[in-house]
Amino acid sequence: MKRLVVGLLCLIVLGGCEGNKTNTIKIGYFPNLTHIVTMIALENGFFEEEFGDNQKIETKMVNNGGLFMEAMTTKAIDIGTVGPTPAVNFYVKNPQHQIIAGAVNGGAVLVTKEKSGIKIVADLDGKRVAIPVIGGTQDIMLRKALQEVNLKTTENGGTVELYATAPADTVSLFMQNSVDAAAIPEPWGYILETQANGELLLDWENFAWGKDSTSTVVVAREEFLKNEELVQAYLRAHQKAVNFIHENPEEAQEIVIKHIQELTGKEVNADETAVAFEHIEVTTDLNEQVIEEMAEISKAAGYIDSNNIDGLINLDHLNEVKE
Repeated sequence: MKRLVVGLLCLIVLGGCEGNKTNTIKIGYFPNLTHIVTMIALENGFFEEEFGDNQKIETKMVNNGGLFMEAMTTKAIDIGTVGPTPAVNFYVKNPQHQIIAGAVNGGAVLVTKEKSGIKIVADLDGKRVAIPVIGGTQDIMLRKALQEVNLKTTENGGTVELYATAPADTVSLFMQNSVDAAAIPEPWGYILETQANGELLLDWENFAWGKDSTSTVVVAREEFLKNEELVQAYLRAHQKAVNFIHENPEEAQEIVIKHIQELTGKEVNADETAVAFEHIEVTTDLNEQVIEEMAEISKAAGYIDSNNIDGLINLDHLNEVKE
């Protein structure tokens, strides 16, 4: 495999293990299906093709958006894919990065426990809902859905309790009657339906902003953005990966399954991946209005003090690549 994977321990404890060499490009991403574009670009050598022989590619695998943005703040990541909410929240506090392209839309659903009595979103009143992480993208998507039926979470004076837990643990929570529903990324929604008798309340096309619900974006730190040639090279590779996925969906799934298994050491179910793949939209585009609404909801939740994200989104490099 044409890449160097640096362990998470090295990333957190040693702050990147190496100095920020000008000939080393540090790409960050998660071992999740919503980071499929980055994985395909790595596995197919698209980054190497576009960066050229003089650039060394180093990858940084992280497991949540907070770790990704912290790594970018400490220069351990130059560019990569992350959820929009961490990018928004960190930008408000320290505007040293920009969103420069979309990557994946959708990929999240709202599932209820069997016999929970929840038939519509308004029925979440007084219920407990699992989310992957407080302040994360699914948290904000759930708040959007609640907002539309005039519900709030308990910490904001409402009646819906949030319960942060790893998606892999939600099956047990459903079986133990510990939560009533889950706002969760795929393939975990499908797993809840097939392994825990979960019932789909909102599919990916109807949850929050639907097909415009941005799950993953390309973010680059300010210093890296000064090198226009490298930024555009990354985006060309990113676009190549998007095109490859559209033209070769089955092969792309096989590549990602192998990639995730090598990164995590865990088996990835092909059927679950295929279902999840149908619930995402791979694209370089993004809806800026959705990102702005995410900032407003994050502020209302108390995660940030301001919803001013002027300067966060910069699609100039992407537009030049597309021309």
